[in-house]
Amino acid sequence: MRQYNHSGRHYLATAILTIATAIFSTEDTVAQDITSMSSRNSGNSFDKIKQIKTGTLDIGYAEAGPANGAPVILLHGWPYDIHSYTEVSALLAAKGYRVLVPYLRGYGSTRFLNASTLRNGQQSALAQDVIDFMDALKIDKAIIGGFDWGARTADIVAALWPERTVALVSVSGYLIGSQAANQKPLPPQAEQQWWYQYYFATERGQLGYAANRKEFSRLIWQTASPQWKFTDASFDQSAASFENPDHVAIVIHNYRWRLGLAKGEKKYDALEKKLASFPTISVPTVTLEGDANGAPHPAPAAYAAKFTGKYAHHTLTGGIGHNLPQEAPQAFADAIIEAAGLAK
Repeated sequence: MRQYNHSGRHYLATAILTIATAIFSTEDTVAQDITSMSSRNSGNSFDKIKQIKTGTLDIGYAEAGPANGAPVILLHGWPYDIHSYTEVSALLAAKGYRVLVPYLRGYGSTRFLNASTLRNGQQSALAQDVIDFMDALKIDKAIIGGFDWGARTADIVAALWPERTVALVSVSGYLIGSQAANQKPLPPQAEQQWWYQYYFATERGQLGYAANRKEFSRLIWQTASPQWKFTDASFDQSAASFENPDHVAIVIHNYRWRLGLAKGEKKYDALEKKLASFPTISVPTVTLEGDANGAPHPAPAAYAAKFTGKYAHHTLTGGIGHNLPQEAPQAFADAIIEAAGLAK
């Protein structure tokens, strides 16, 4: 893959995908052979789920590769889970990396230690979970990668704790937000893409998601990755993690907090204040985008200037959608390796 280094003015990341595609048609692309579709439907699973306690959570996680390998932490999004990374983990483990894939709060076997703890889905809480996870495992520094919620979380870790981040791989680039910024309306077509955010803002939406979380999540998979022919087995494997007793509360709080409809916790106020300034990210970074991402996402040119260290961006062709690690595992693994190389 060739590196394409962006520079120049940072634009607000509100461009609509169809417009961005037309404007930035000369952007560097990486061919993804459509005949590899079978590997993108794999139902591979992790052999064992481990647990580690932090001050707030008992975190479930998968681990692959040698214990003395360079640590790589991979973060999933919504409505997905750790199985987005089964093939990526195997590829990286074969290269000697120690790969750790935690269930986010509200997913899989991750549980709160205290029943009275707020089921908080705000962005800084998820990022603090990663730092706590690293501390519990005595990992000083790691390569961090993610997509969707996981990409936002990885971005925040890299921005606020660069000393803990060797390098970053982020699908859809710079996703750090703030409640204040989210008060600004977007163009109608962009607002329409966030329909579920407004649905979740209502009591009907919370009840609807609780009653139909599997059907709802399947719809998101289909619309966010319209060309991905995932199997029932692959979907069911991830959907099982949504039965976590805190899942609905975390998802609803996450989207309501973004709109300023739910409060966060005071202990995260200082972190949110830093994030509201949209800090740049100085660690070596590779950003990725799929050419068929049906979920709301910024155009690559809109966020390139936020990455001030060594940087490369790649757009994958061949119908790659939102769940990029599972749809294009080799490309994501290659990006992790490339980011590690940039850090040398």
